[in-house]
Amino acid sequence: MDKMPVLFRKRIIPEECIELKDDVILRCDENVIVTGWKALHPKKDLTCGYSCYYLRRGIKVSRFIDHGGQLLYWYCDIVDYDWNKDRSVLTVTDLLADVLLYPDGRLKVVDLDELAEALHRGLIDDACIERTLLHLSSLLEIIYSRQFSSLTRPILEIMDPKKQAGT
Repeated sequence: MDKMPVLFRKRIIPEECIELKDDVILRCDENVIVTGWKALHPKKDLTCGYSCYYLRRGIKVSRFIDHGGQLLYWYCDIVDYDWNKDRSVLTVTDLLADVLLYPDGRLKVVDLDELAEALHRGLIDDACIERTLLHLSSLLEIIYSRQFSSLTRPILEIMDPKKQAGT
């Protein structure tokens, strides 16, 4: 990519589109964008994190970090990407289906009720449901086949430069 993109996060429920102006782009190429960020709405346990946008997979993987710098969980969003190359703007639409992976190995699929609500209210169409379910299925297959580390690697390499240098 010639120039760093401006990132926007678009939500369907609740409806909003905001610029992620405080996110820091740490890596950017045609396949992935890795960012570091502080929580938009800090919580008692969440302070910051990292996200890896897989531009060709419809997945965003985020490492949520607590106040002590420890992993709370991995948060995986199913997303659509709208890339305006002329303006160097990437809009990431959250398609509501999410997967949480906890350090103890527990897995939780969440917000499918919101996905159904969005379809019922006409906020998304059948093609969007199909894309969402296919991307969710692909993500779960990666997790169940014990290949999730392939999705976390870009973030972990940013966090530990020695790994990035190959040592």
